[in-house]
Amino acid sequence: MDIIVSELRQILGDTGVLDPEQFHSRAAGIWRQREHLTGLALVRPRTTDEVATCLARCHDRNIPVITHGGLTGLVRGADTRPDAIVLSTERMVSIETIDTVQRVATVQAGVTLERLQQEVAAEGLMFPLDLGGRGSATLGGNAATNAGGNRVLRYGMMRDMVLGLEAVLADGTIINGLSTLIKNNTGYDLKNLFLGSEGTLGVITRLSLRLREAPRGRQMALVAMEDFDQAKELLRHMDRGLSGQLSAFEVLWSDFYRLVTSPPALNPPPLPHGYGFYALLEAQGGGTESEALGFIHCLNDALETGIIKDAAIAQSERDCEAFWAIRDDVAQVFAEGDALLFDVSLPINAMQHYVEAVKLKLRATPCLNCWAFGHIGDGNLHLAIQVPRGEAEALRANIEACVYEPLMPLKGSVSAEHGIGLEKKPWLSVSCSKEEMALMRAIKLALDPKNLLNPGKIIDLE
Repeated sequence: MDIIVSELRQILGDTGVLDPEQFHSRAAGIWRQREHLTGLALVRPRTTDEVATCLARCHDRNIPVITHGGLTGLVRGADTRPDAIVLSTERMVSIETIDTVQRVATVQAGVTLERLQQEVAAEGLMFPLDLGGRGSATLGGNAATNAGGNRVLRYGMMRDMVLGLEAVLADGTIINGLSTLIKNNTGYDLKNLFLGSEGTLGVITRLSLRLREAPRGRQMALVAMEDFDQAKELLRHMDRGLSGQLSAFEVLWSDFYRLVTSPPALNPPPLPHGYGFYALLEAQGGGTESEALGFIHCLNDALETGIIKDAAIAQSERDCEAFWAIRDDVAQVFAEGDALLFDVSLPINAMQHYVEAVKLKLRATPCLNCWAFGHIGDGNLHLAIQVPRGEAEALRANIEACVYEPLMPLKGSVSAEHGIGLEKKPWLSVSCSKEEMALMRAIKLALDPKNLLNPGKIIDLE
């Protein structure tokens, strides 16, 4: 194995290849600080050609390769192993172009989401993807996992923002599909093979990303409701009344709202505790007075008709950030125990019954709490299930059954936006038919017949 490390060092130089003692102290992920990386070496290419040469050498010697971006994933999709090379995109950080006419950015895969957001904002543009890990999450990782986030309701998933990409196959072949065209109907859409593939089909190295004109203002409110039927009615009411400007619709069950607005949480409650549900609403637009009045008018209608019971309206950008801080304070679920985090998708009409069914099944396990919240406007529900400290792995299988089995009759998804990785692989059959899984295996074998790229993630080849 020293031979492959020596060859990679010849390609990348001494600073481009780290030995195990140099990277072992690196955490396995943002959420897994107590676990550390393993591997033969960690390589840090700067260009697509360097990635291609590294992969070709590993392919010739049958060495597995696991790609790392910002390590913000939640499903163990970037877990390393002692016999593999870890390929980090941490030095592939060039924003190559920002085309303000075409409204496209061309970037290397290691650029962070937050940095692109800041750079295009200086040009009066916006990259719509947004999520809590924006400061660490890389655009290559966002694409490889088809990230979702807070504004899918209006702008779609990462898949909807990628116009083209460049990727390197397991044998070192470079697939350059860096189209900047919105309309490009030329046969198979090959970029979609790599979007959501979690590094199992190729290493994404560069991306062409669709930008939007930056909204000149936004309206936000936090509202309270008595039951989930009112939340469903409010979604339709606000989306219709705002003529498509509704960009986020986040619902917090009462106990989660109390958790993130009570000490030790630092967020004060904008609305009193005690209501059944709370919703965070955001509408992006031109920042005109008429839009602000329209937003207030829609809320007043909702109050007068009894859809909502109370409302706090943001008066400044600081208020908007404070509202989002409440929704994003998921770390509170770890305050008094360990927690298992779930990310599912199902029909909105079935959500309340589903949450009740999960909580009923959980009574047979020693879980401490089950909190529900999420991007309800796009059908994405998050569950945070707290368990006694140190018992998460022992209880995982039983708790996963409580969460995933009720999705089967609803034709729900075990992963709305986080991906499959290793964690959700045993449950993939809940959402995918045996024919779909067979097709996934066929695609994997066609592009990576030696099973060297992130092996064992998403599906097994046997």
